[in-house]
Amino acid sequence: MEQITNLQDIPVKELIRSAAEARKKAYAPYSGYTVGAAVLTRELRIYTGCNIENAAYTPSICAERCAISKAVSEGSRKLKAIAVVGGAGGGEDKKLAFPCGVCRQVMREFADPEDFVVIIAGNEQNYRCYYLSQLLPESFGPENLKGKERAL
Repeated sequence: MEQITNLQDIPVKELIRSAAEARKKAYAPYSGYTVGAAVLTRELRIYTGCNIENAAYTPSICAERCAISKAVSEGSRKLKAIAVVGGAGGGEDKKLAFPCGVCRQVMREFADPEDFVVIIAGNEQNYRCYYLSQLLPESFGPENLKGKERAL
């Protein structure tokens, strides 16, 4: 999969730093796999989130959905980019943490998959950038529902 490189209007390093800071707040006593995310809205506001595990597993929330939920709850429903930093043990991991399928679908709800940038990072020097459409091809979105127009 080819990475995107034309990112002049995305503050990539600031998003990665914000995601790394959010990761420090993760609550992952069961898996030890901590993740932080920082989402950039079309209004250029940044919202952060971390993963929050639960002993019952199902109620756990991923960092990406946490950040997106914060943005939406504050009135920002048009997303531009997200950075994800994660791995086992809370330290820097050479293997990058890609968003799960549920998180990719939630991103799809609030972003144009052809324009939304997903930054997967270990740190500010080790990262990859993709469009959501590359990570969630042939996706299902709001415009697929009868009588619904795309809100973006």
